[in-house]
Amino acid sequence: MHGGAQEYFGITPDLTTLGKIIGGGLPIGAYGGRREIMEMVAPAGPVYQAGTFCGNPLSMAAGIQTLKRLKEPGSCEHLNRITSELIQGIIDAGKRAGHEICGGCISGILGSDSAKYGRFHTGMLEEGVYFAPSQFEAGLTSMVHTPEDIRITIAAAEKVFRQT
Repeated sequence: MHGGAQEYFGITPDLTTLGKIIGGGLPIGAYGGRREIMEMVAPAGPVYQAGTFCGNPLSMAAGIQTLKRLKEPGSCEHLNRITSELIQGIIDAGKRAGHEICGGCISGILGSDSAKYGRFHTGMLEEGVYFAPSQFEAGLTSMVHTPEDIRITIAAAEKVFRQT
């Protein structure tokens, strides 16, 4: 599956926007859409589009390499599998420790109160695992995460949940 949510849900949007994901986290963006919308953009149409990082060589090179990696057979399946394993592992670890917890692929730890998340974040750092410093930021897996990385992260979460 290389069409993301559009392919997964079987939808064809009028306009698609993509951010840093296509450049491995570097400043880059892209958009595309129906012909009649795209023909509104210069030079074909009156809408001018520009940005600070438009055509940035490093971002373009990273974008090309990221897209090449994502087109490799099994890449999206790998990401889906390790992400699902990580999410379910953290949820199970939290529940075993007596915490009310739920999660999904497109959310961070938004339902957490700030103090509780702060303790979780600090505990994970002490275990050598970096999570975003705010529960309002998303956590992301990548092509370089291995099953061992996921196992280590879940084990650390298990330990931290028992302590908090």
